[in-house]
Amino acid sequence: MKSISGKYWEEIKTEKRLVDKVKIDHNLNTFQAKLIINRNFTEEELLSISNNISLTNPFLKKRDFLSACELLKIHITKKNKILIIGDYDVDGCLSTVLMVNFLKKNQAKVKYFIPDRLKDGYGASEKLIRKLISSHKPELIIFLDCGSNSYNAIKFINSKNISSLIIDHHNINKPYPSSDIIINPKKICDYNKHDYLCTVFLTYLFIDLYIKKNKLKISIKGDQIYVLIATVADVMPIRGINRFLALNVINNFDVNKNFILSNLFNLLNVKKRLELDDLAYLIAPILNSAGRLSNANQIVELFTSQSDNIKIKILQKIFDLNKKRKLIEKRFLLNFQFDDLHKFKGVLFIYEPNIPEGIIGIIASRIKDYYNRPCIVLTNSNNIIKGSARSTLNFNIGKFINNALDEKIILSGGGHNLAAGVSLLKSKIQIFKKFINKNYEKNAPLPINYYTSKILPNSINKKLINEVKILGPFGNKNINPIFLIENVKIVKPKIINERFISCLIKYDNKFIKAMSFNHLNTKISYELLNSKNNFDILVNIKENEWNNKSVIEVEIIDLIININKT
Repeated sequence: MKSISGKYWEEIKTEKRLVDKVKIDHNLNTFQAKLIINRNFTEEELLSISNNISLTNPFLKKRDFLSACELLKIHITKKNKILIIGDYDVDGCLSTVLMVNFLKKNQAKVKYFIPDRLKDGYGASEKLIRKLISSHKPELIIFLDCGSNSYNAIKFINSKNISSLIIDHHNINKPYPSSDIIINPKKICDYNKHDYLCTVFLTYLFIDLYIKKNKLKISIKGDQIYVLIATVADVMPIRGINRFLALNVINNFDVNKNFILSNLFNLLNVKKRLELDDLAYLIAPILNSAGRLSNANQIVELFTSQSDNIKIKILQKIFDLNKKRKLIEKRFLLNFQFDDLHKFKGVLFIYEPNIPEGIIGIIASRIKDYYNRPCIVLTNSNNIIKGSARSTLNFNIGKFINNALDEKIILSGGGHNLAAGVSLLKSKIQIFKKFINKNYEKNAPLPINYYTSKILPNSINKKLINEVKILGPFGNKNINPIFLIENVKIVKPKIINERFISCLIKYDNKFIKAMSFNHLNTKISYELLNSKNNFDILVNIKENEWNNKSVIEVEIIDLIININKT
C-alpha cells in the first residue's frame, strides 16, 4: 500500500515455526517472539534480553590492535612527539578526545589537529600534512576517523621517516595506504564482522587493550558515554556490541555527574534523561554545529580542558552556533519550492550556490525525506562545487559516486550506502547528474517499508509498552517497531512550537493523543492539518515523562488514506 509520503508499506511476514521456537526457548509471548524474529537477533542478542550481558573487548587477540599497541608504547616510552589528526564530525572529534586524554594520563607528548571543513576539507591532504609536520615535527601521527584514503599524505610521512597509525571505519580500497598500521574493519581482516563500529568505539577498544596489555591502573569506563554519543551521531547500527554499549550506558550513566552534558541539558531546558533519541536529536547536532559553521577544534578543547569556565564558554558558543544553523536551514526550507520537484524523476539534484557547505547534508536529508527519493544538494565553495548526498535504502549512493570518481567525472567523492560527499567542477554538474540518474534507473528497485503488525487503538497500553521495551534501546537497524492502526480520524490538530503537530486519534467515540515530529511542510502535515479523510496510520508507541508522570505517546510515522472508509 502506498502512503501519503509516497512510501510503500507491507507487513513483515514471520514463520509460525520460528515464532513457536523463540517463545519456548526464551520464555516469551507470541507478540514478543515475532518482534525478535523480525529483526534477526543473534543468539547473544537474544540472551541479552533476559540477562545483563557485560561489554567485552572482541579485539584482545587481533594482530592489528596488538601491533598498534607495540607501536604506541615505543613512542610513549621514548617521549616522542605524537600528533593526532581527527575528522571534524562528532565521531572524529570524540575519538581525538579519548586518545588525547589517554595519552596525557601516560605523560605522552601529544598535540591534536582537527581540519577545517572549508579551508582543509575532509581527511588529510599532502599539503596539510606538509604544513603540520613543519610546525609540530611529530615522530608519530595518529589518524582518527580519516586517513584510509590519504595515499599521498602517507607517502610523504614515510619519506620523512615518521611513523603513522590509522584508526578509521570508512571504506578503504586496495592497495591500502602504506601506513605502519591500519585498524579498519572495512579492509580484509579477521575482525571485519565488526564493520558496523564507528571510529570512537574502535579507539576506545584499542585504548582498553593497551591498558590491559600494559597493566595500567587507568579506568576509561566513564568514556563510554562519549562512545555512545558518537555511535548515535554517526547513525551506526544499534546491534551487536553497539547495543550492549547502549544498554550499559543507559542503565548506569548519571547525567548530573557529567559537567558538560549536565550543562548542555540545562541550555536545552529539557529533562536530564539519557535516551538515544536525546543524544541523536539534541546533543549530536549541537556538537556537530562547530564543524558545520565554525572550527571543530573547540569540541576537542571542550572535552579535554580542565577549566570549567572554558567549558561553559565553549558550550554557549556551540549552542548559539546550532541555533544559527537551524535558522539558516529553516530560512532555506521555507523559501524552497518543494512542489517544483514533482515533475522530475530519479535522484533529485539541487544547486544553490549560497547555502553554507556545512549544512547541505541536512538540507539533502530533509528533501530526501519529503520525496522518499535520493537527493544531492550542491553549493559553491571557493569556485569548486561541493555536494552532499542522502539516499534511500534501495540505492547505494556512495557506490555510484565512487564510480563517478573512477570515470573522472568528479574531482573527489565517496561515502556509504545512505550518505556521501562529492566535489566537482561546475561544468560537470549536468554530466554528473546524467551519470547518477542513469545508474538510479538501472539499480534502484522499488523501496518497501515494513511494519510489524496491525493493532487496535484500545491495545495501546502499558502492557504493550513493556512488551516492546525488551528490544531496546532503539536506533539504526534496530528501530522502534512500527504498527498499523486502521480506519481512524484525525481531530483537533495544531502546530506546537513551530516544530511538530499535536492531534487526537478518534476511534469508536474515544480519543488517543498523538504527535507528528519532523513532518512540518510535508504532505503528511498538510493532511493532518487539513484533511477530513479517514486514515490508516503507521505509528510508534513510546513511553515518556510529563510533569513527573509516565505517559504513553503515539508518534505518527506515515498516513494512508482509507479510500473505502472515507
